[in-house]
Amino acid sequence: MRNSIFTLFILAPLYLFAQSSDYSVFSYLTEGTKAPNTRYIGEAWLNAIIHDDAELGYNITKATFRANSTLDWHKHSSVQVLIIVDGQAYYQERGKDPVVLKTGDVIKCPKDVEHWHTSTKESNVTYLALYGGEMPTQWTEVLTQEYYDSVAENLKGN
Repeated sequence: MRNSIFTLFILAPLYLFAQSSDYSVFSYLTEGTKAPNTRYIGEAWLNAIIHDDAELGYNITKATFRANSTLDWHKHSSVQVLIIVDGQAYYQERGKDPVVLKTGDVIKCPKDVEHWHTSTKESNVTYLALYGGEMPTQWTEVLTQEYYDSVAENLKGN
């Protein structure tokens, strides 16, 4: 009996403060779905956290790329913001030098600017991508393994 009363006092408050099922809760921690190798080389997972939400007006996608993966050149019809939540990434806009992005970095790519971003040679990367949903991503050019390797060599130690 004593244990029953103790358990009741412990569990009752937890029940009262439990989350309501009336909310739509998403987790960016879910790995997502393994992406088909159509616009990149390597391994990648995508988690469409918020997608095609007309009321919100933009998408939030979590992407995880294993080390030594490439992602083709592309552009978006809206601004894209990348938030690096874990690991390291390469990022480059057409006509500019590539850079290394690290956990905690946030970068904004203007709309209609051709760019690419993916893991570094030695590190996985996970990022959140925020972008408009008006038009799909426009893929422009294959990023070759040779080019990726040259970027990795030039940025070694950054």
